[in-house]
Amino acid sequence: MKASEADLLFIPGYGNSGPDHWQTRWQSKLASARRVEQHSWHEPVRDHWVQSIAEAIEAAQKPVVLVAHSLGIGPALQAVPEFKGKVAGAFLVSPPNLLQPGQLPPGLALDRLNSFGPYPRDPLPFPSITVASRDDPYGSYEHAGDIANAWGSLLVDAGNSGHINVDSGHGPWPEGTMVFAQFLSRLKHPAV
Repeated sequence: MKASEADLLFIPGYGNSGPDHWQTRWQSKLASARRVEQHSWHEPVRDHWVQSIAEAIEAAQKPVVLVAHSLGIGPALQAVPEFKGKVAGAFLVSPPNLLQPGQLPPGLALDRLNSFGPYPRDPLPFPSITVASRDDPYGSYEHAGDIANAWGSLLVDAGNSGHINVDSGHGPWPEGTMVFAQFLSRLKHPAV
């Protein structure tokens, strides 16, 4: 599948993805990409996030490819069941451990984070890649491997890359661009 044949839905995590974040950079270069906006990026409410993502999937005119980072992953997958025939694939980066975080982003309360979990553990009805770092402060590589295995997702080892965000030096993230392009090229239109 070509990028132009899909609606690429970018789903940031807590705090949104700033101008130098790889999600924002990729989105600005892909004509078929759009960001799923949330009611509040700094006081996240799971049901609101799920609803925003579900509405974006429903509004899509082409097959959907989810590009979710961090706290955006859980609600993205929770929004899918109604619309699984519209989703061609998911590119999931840096899944935090929602129930036993190593540390919390500044300003995010543990009860808000916990309300986003646990992750769905059913196999995903479409191809997916989960990219995880070995030293992510918000979730271990072992945790990412466990949930990727449950989802039937290909786990990509990003090495020691922190949370794969601007703070860990991943603004443009060219390695991620290559993995995403290869993933996208192998996707097929979903069977409705």
